[in-house]
Amino acid sequence: MARASKNGFRGTLRGTAAAMAVAWTCGPGMAATLDITGVEAGTELYDAIAGGSLLREQTAEDATPSTQELLAAAQADYARLLAVLYDQGYFAAVIKITVDGVDAASIAPVAPPKQIDKAVIAVEPGKKFSFAKAEIKPIAQGTELPEGFATGQTASLGVLKDTVSAGIEGWRDQGHAKAALTRQQLTARVPDSTISAALLLDPGPRLRFGALTIKGESAVRRNRIQKIAGLPVGQVYSQEQLDLAATRLRRTGAFNAVAMIEADEIVAPDVLPITAQITDAPQRRLGFGAELSSLEGLTLSSFWLHRNLLGGAESLRIEGEVKGIGGNSGGTDYRLSARLSRPATFNADTNFYALAEIEQLDEVNYFSRQLDLEAGIERIASAERTYSLGVGLRIGETRDAFGTNNYTLLTLPLSAEHDYRDNRLDAKDGYYARATVTPFLAVSGSASGARSYLDLRAYKTFGTARPVTFALRGQLGSVYGPDLAEAPADYLFYSGGGGTVRGQSYQTLGVDLGGGNTVGGRSFVGLSAEARVAVRDNIGVVAFADAGYIGAEEFYDGSGQWHSGAGLGLRYATGIGPIRFDVAVPTSGPETEDNFQVYIGIGQSF
Repeated sequence: MARASKNGFRGTLRGTAAAMAVAWTCGPGMAATLDITGVEAGTELYDAIAGGSLLREQTAEDATPSTQELLAAAQADYARLLAVLYDQGYFAAVIKITVDGVDAASIAPVAPPKQIDKAVIAVEPGKKFSFAKAEIKPIAQGTELPEGFATGQTASLGVLKDTVSAGIEGWRDQGHAKAALTRQQLTARVPDSTISAALLLDPGPRLRFGALTIKGESAVRRNRIQKIAGLPVGQVYSQEQLDLAATRLRRTGAFNAVAMIEADEIVAPDVLPITAQITDAPQRRLGFGAELSSLEGLTLSSFWLHRNLLGGAESLRIEGEVKGIGGNSGGTDYRLSARLSRPATFNADTNFYALAEIEQLDEVNYFSRQLDLEAGIERIASAERTYSLGVGLRIGETRDAFGTNNYTLLTLPLSAEHDYRDNRLDAKDGYYARATVTPFLAVSGSASGARSYLDLRAYKTFGTARPVTFALRGQLGSVYGPDLAEAPADYLFYSGGGGTVRGQSYQTLGVDLGGGNTVGGRSFVGLSAEARVAVRDNIGVVAFADAGYIGAEEFYDGSGQWHSGAGLGLRYATGIGPIRFDVAVPTSGPETEDNFQVYIGIGQSF
């Protein structure tokens, strides 16, 4: 009989034995069972053992292991299950694994039995050990150690590992990149079921970043890779700065893989060289998209992307979109744009962009054509915060109830975006905020002023078995300066449709001029609320309600009109985001004749 234990520790089994039996196929017409005994079924320890067992994995419904594979799994389980038990605080455990009554460790792997009818994993966990002493030194100021590393707490192997990691990371955060564990003394007392742990760290010298070396074939120039990474050469080592350098390289899209590697040897007296191991991404990419709604019809989009246009990780993205195909929201809309982005133009976190876009909108209440030319900078303050500033020229022609207007504007677009969502396509928690302000100077066809728009979203999930996510959205818009007749028609606001109030017809709410004439408003408020319920792992249902307000005034004063809609939806989770299917009806407002609207797309509605 073979037994596995640590340092000869022996435990005594007390309690009721429990068993789990699972069938697997060992060959044509042969079946075997697996029993786990010595631990009560349904307990945390039982589940940990079952989850850590390779034999248990081999019993999956679609598994068809041979007897040789099952024997190999049984022999591997000795070490695997001991590790599980140590992590649970059982350091005097005894494990015995048998196949058809024979110790699995005694069977030669090259001569497995022809048939296995029954395997048994017998566990004697013994008593759970606790820390009699828990000491690690020296530790850097501000280091947070695991709460479980303390006298009287369960002596878990996982806690010991986490404690060592926390201690080392604490020193690395202070610039000691080569901090390491130099000695560990673990003393176990079986009679007391205790372990005394004394861990000794060596912080090593405080280091500075050395030169960044590039490894790997790349079409991006070496000097540009170094500038994009923005590694602060000569400054005190920081894991945060090292990770940020890798992030900067990845977000260009020019690289498939980026790894920042610290040198093994320190360059005298205190310099740590860094190597960036990179692999280029395919330089060109082509993509397509589609969205369908019962009112707005079919939207088709496509893009072409060049990730390294001039050898400095510049990206050129050309997009085209046709919207309103077969819909009842006016005519067909067209858009074609080209955007050039150059990372690390002024510094590692400030990019340059240039944009050209032509667009034709054939909407219910107006028609417009416009050309936009814009250039500016984008500041990436963090992974969650982005700011931009640009200068632009906008030339447009509009037709609405006020007649035809040709205008030319000089613009100064400003934007700020804070994105703290846990998932951009299917957020469960967090918030999102985006604010844009576009002051404009009228060269002709309008008065000078500014257009502003604010989009706020918040998410909170409750429960675990069938989680419910509550999502809220608020939108505010304003056009300041020109009066209603002077303002560019495509700058004004409407409400109704998938982006504002579902259930209401597209852009049905505006400013009523009488005689059947409607124009957009200078003020806008949008409110949306959703309750998203997970029915299964990949299926969810949604209940939602939307409301929208349009006013002729510059800012909300209540003199305009409201309308609302509500509905239900289904969500099917995929690797690229949930497929969305919503059905909505109008609930209030000037126009409620339509029975319902249908919306289909990828990603949540907001």
